Amino acid sequence: MTGIFQSALTGGRALLVGWILPSLINVLIFGVVVTPKISSFDALDAEAARGAIFGLVVTAMVGLVLAALQTPLYRVLEGYLCWPKWLAHARRRRHLARKHLLRNRVDAAALALQDRTGSLAVADRPVLAAFRAHGVIGRYLEVDLHKGAVWLALLEERLHRYPVDDRQVAPTQLGNAIRRFEEYGYSRYRLDTQVLWHELNAAVGEPARKQTDDARMSVDFFVSLLFGHLIVIVAAVVGLATGTVVRPWLVVATIAVLLPLTLLWYRLAVVSTDEWAGAVRAMVNLGRHPLAAALGLTLPQGIDDERSMWLLVDDFVRTGFHPGLTTLDAYRTAPEEPEAGDASVATELAPPAS
Repeated sequence: MTGIFQSALTGGRALLVGWILPSLINVLIFGVVVTPKISSFDALDAEAARGAIFGLVVTAMVGLVLAALQTPLYRVLEGYLCWPKWLAHARRRRHLARKHLLRNRVDAAALALQDRTGSLAVADRPVLAAFRAHGVIGRYLEVDLHKGAVWLALLEERLHRYPVDDRQVAPTQLGNAIRRFEEYGYSRYRLDTQVLWHELNAAVGEPARKQTDDARMSVDFFVSLLFGHLIVIVAAVVGLATGTVVRPWLVVATIAVLLPLTLLWYRLAVVSTDEWAGAVRAMVNLGRHPLAAALGLTLPQGIDDERSMWLLVDDFVRTGFHPGLTTLDAYRTAPEEPEAGDASVATELAPPAS
């Protein structure tokens, strides 16, 4: 326990807030509702003190286990792990259709607003007419325009929670919300942050790293809370089936409350990725130059040349060296020549020849 608190004070705030605190909430629910006799949470004497110590120990253990398992836990919620292929494909097709509908609704509303102000280009008039004639988009268009600018901004916000590339669309909302910033560096600069993440994280400044860690902490909190609720629900169902619970009515009521709460935490985790996406976007935009310098490369002036350079770097890191990667030499920074003063000092410090 002491090590956990020391970790929290020396930079482990993400572990404490993202995983330990939600675990404490779930341990309290479990102790009060499911096993009050074992945990002694319903007592007010020395037994309660032992129960509190036991609860803190369990909280630390559960939080650390969930934090260690965060990658597979995220993959389950993203739709990559433990999903049947047919279900993953069906959900991906659904989200792809939803993305295209959002894209068309946003574009149709933008053209309609231009038409109202008289600034619609002649070439865009047939496009707007096609949107209005479409059975689904035309119906949405009138409703979206009636709801106003704030609603249109929310539609665009929902659209931006999808990756730009249709091939990157995932089976779940959380998967798409995370995938959109995982593919950001590649879609803009051909810098694959999935391959070069640790190098980029080491090259950027401390504020950018802290901003990314703090942004992810909110998502971790809701993910940990969600899985903790599921564990409590499973334990409560087992307790009801075996007849070991003290107050069955309270356990049933708790299950009824926790089930919709898991859906709420999932939704809040999706919304919280917006801040995480912004932090990763800033890390990519501001970290390209120091990353290139740290790798001994010079960023080209043209964006097409920069994209070509990062493609070569991605290939080099991912697959290793092969003859085609000698093209990367064109972007390498020439080593600095030592100054005359430095050379003389080096000569003076050099050991005598034997």
